[in-house]
Amino acid sequence: MITASQLRAARALLGLDQRQLAERAGVSLPTIQRMEASDGVVRGVIDTLMKVIEALESAGIELIGENQQSAGTGRGVRLREPAPRPPREG
Repeated sequence: MITASQLRAARALLGLDQRQLAERAGVSLPTIQRMEASDGVVRGVIDTLMKVIEALESAGIELIGENQQSAGTGRGVRLREPAPRPPREG
């Protein structure tokens, strides 16, 4: 599974625009646009999702699922739950 946020972040890390990712994955530009505009986990045809994921991975992206450890080396970013804010006094 991949979320829309992961897709946008992966593309940004690679310095690709939506058209370039679509070409690398062999899918249409509107498909990438639709995936990135979705809310949460990207839904769609499994074959299409796998093409996009394979294109990202072959370009050097490691997709990390929630609560999974990274198996790779290198730099990256990970989104975590923010720490709760203390109540405001007032």
